Amino acid sequence: MSTPAQMSPNANAYLRTRVLTATPEELRLMLLDGAIKFCRQGREAMEKKNWEGAHTGISQCRDIIFELLTTIREEIDPDLASKTKALYSFMYRTLVEGKFEKDLTKIDSVISLLEFERETWVMLMAKLAEERGRTAPAAGAPGAPTNEKRVPLSLQA
Repeated sequence: MSTPAQMSPNANAYLRTRVLTATPEELRLMLLDGAIKFCRQGREAMEKKNWEGAHTGISQCRDIIFELLTTIREEIDPDLASKTKALYSFMYRTLVEGKFEKDLTKIDSVISLLEFERETWVMLMAKLAEERGRTAPAAGAPGAPTNEKRVPLSLQA
């Protein structure tokens, strides 16, 4: 696992540029990708009884889920925001329990929910791109930077 401090200057510059030029929906996709990556790393470390690695990966995933939870804009669609907050709260709680109990099934359930959330988000991005008259990024690829006006969403990072 490399942290930003351990990354090469070129990788740091690329990541910084990618984040600064991303649309809100692309930023959210990056957060979901990061949460999935770190949760898988933590799970793998837990399976190997590498408790430090498990703590690091799961803690990073937990921090991203908390960020997703606390940045939901309720004023756009209060009902959807409430349901989404409940989902993220459930994931957060399950992740903490799974780490504490060293329960891989709880960690796996969070990974499944995050993957489903990512799929849903990619479909929404495709629909938004279609409505805006441009092509959406591929499901597995990060969003390409655009110069379009950014539209506020109810679930943005």
